Amino acid sequence: ERIKNVAELATSDSKPTIVVLSAMAGTTNSLVEICNYLHNHNIESATECINNLEKSYIKVVEELFSTSEFSEKGTQLIKNHFDYLRSFTLSVFSHKEEKAILAQGELISSSLLHLYLNEKGIQNTLLHALNFMRINEDLEPNYPFIVENLKHEINQNSSEIYITQGYICRNAYGEIDNLQRGGSDYSSSN
Repeated sequence: ERIKNVAELATSDSKPTIVVLSAMAGTTNSLVEICNYLHNHNIESATECINNLEKSYIKVVEELFSTSEFSEKGTQLIKNHFDYLRSFTLSVFSHKEEKAILAQGELISSSLLHLYLNEKGIQNTLLHALNFMRINEDLEPNYPFIVENLKHEINQNSSEIYITQGYICRNAYGEIDNLQRGGSDYSSSN
């Protein structure tokens, strides 16, 4: 329902719009729970939590899309993200992997909105924040990098609606990271 509401807001203005999305309600808490289980080497509970979250997203897909083509695309999107999450149960788990897991909520919600708008025939472009959002060594937004790379992304993809993720970025070393508290506010204001 919220994705449909965001889509309605995004299409209500005739000017180019950038939509910055966070994870859907409850997702980040579930992802944090998965990370805690993995840090504690509790693979069984992590897997159970991953499976439960996946089921909730499959339900979202079933309710969101009206055509079989986009239902299949949405289901495949969810399967890919959750297979990726499951891959962390098979390897060493560190702070770097935790950041990659926490980024999945924003990546999923923005991809679902992108697919939903496509199904409705509304031209839009999905911009990956990991391509232009960067923090420096002091964990502050790297403004010159962001401006240069966001302009590059927009210039490569002419669109009336751009969709991207809040909260996620790369750090000064190119690793997936998260903006500090209020970071999504920064993402959307830039």
